[in-house]
Amino acid sequence: MKHLKRYFFAAFLLTVWCNSYSQQPAVKIGTPKNVPVIELQGNGYQRGLQHGKLMKTEIAELFKKWKKDIETNTKQNADTLIDNFFHSTNFEPAIKKWTPEIYDEIKGIAESSGQTFKDVYCFQMADEFWVYLDKIENKEANHCSGLGVAAKGSNPTYIAQNLDAESFMNGSQVLLHIKAYKNEPEQYVLSSAGCVGMNGMNSNGIGVTVNTLMELNASTDGLPVACVVRGILLKKDKKSALDFLQKVKHASGQNYIIGAGDNVYDFEASANKVVRFIPLANNPSVVYHTNHTMSNDDIKPWYKEFNRKILSGETDGYGSVTRFTAIKNRLDISNKDFSDNTIKETLSSKDSEKYPVCIAYQSDKDLFTFCSVIYTLGKNPTVQLTNGSPDQSEYVLHKFTSNK
Repeated sequence: MKHLKRYFFAAFLLTVWCNSYSQQPAVKIGTPKNVPVIELQGNGYQRGLQHGKLMKTEIAELFKKWKKDIETNTKQNADTLIDNFFHSTNFEPAIKKWTPEIYDEIKGIAESSGQTFKDVYCFQMADEFWVYLDKIENKEANHCSGLGVAAKGSNPTYIAQNLDAESFMNGSQVLLHIKAYKNEPEQYVLSSAGCVGMNGMNSNGIGVTVNTLMELNASTDGLPVACVVRGILLKKDKKSALDFLQKVKHASGQNYIIGAGDNVYDFEASANKVVRFIPLANNPSVVYHTNHTMSNDDIKPWYKEFNRKILSGETDGYGSVTRFTAIKNRLDISNKDFSDNTIKETLSSKDSEKYPVCIAYQSDKDLFTFCSVIYTLGKNPTVQLTNGSPDQSEYVLHKFTSNK
């Protein structure tokens, strides 16, 4: 009850503070089992201020856990390591060039949350920080499973993902509902307290999910994943979204599944190239991916042999191949009854006990399914989202304001 009271009190304060922007409540909280939905509006800086003010306590708690996790895994002082990462990379020019609104949003979060800009800025760079750690200790990459199915007959286009994260992130889930502003479309963005975004969809039917590809070459001056995601969601049509993804220089290796209208696309992006991946050569309408590189040969030197073994079947790649195969076997769109239930069953699957697609939270485990999300595109785009793994939480439906 105290937790809910804190949210409602924060919502009241924000409503008074930004009354000139809206007469609606600034935050909507569902049942305790639902992911909190945070309503943001205005320009990037204003959205950041709202986010940081509303989630100030949650951000402070999460950052403490984040730094503790860094120290546990690296045996180094977190503030020193964050400072070293900050000064050994140069992402700011790319962010300011390609997504200046998101840079302003990060500044706003830092200012109103009471956290340092350096900490908030570096917290956005989850994949880039893993790349940095990979250089110094060969840290294993994150663990996610994504898929996309193009529209067929009466069925709309779907893209979906189990977004897996470190256990310390449990309880920080938040769905950002960003109102349309000038030329920016309305958006739903899956995120955590203090983060600008992990995946999402806009009201124009452009959606994106992501998977870490640690084998791919990275860049210390490219555009970070969080900003690529938000940059895609600022686009209003398929061409501009795909052009953006293929034009920017990428800061870290990442797989992007993009849904646009009636189509789905999968791209493996590295610092030096972006390569389309089609799992079924004769059927580009179905895509899926986990955490090993399949098409892009821009591999880090120290991962070349590892990648060769994955592609030749000599290693499972820490379970990535097992999850990839599980999705492939379950995603049968020849089934006339195919619907979002097929996707839900796939994302809830545990066909392998050791390497399941769905990972329930356990405090003594490193990873868990942070959220499972299904984006339905088309004339009436919707978001379906679980709080935690889909075997333990129901999918909650969210609709866009312009389509209600």
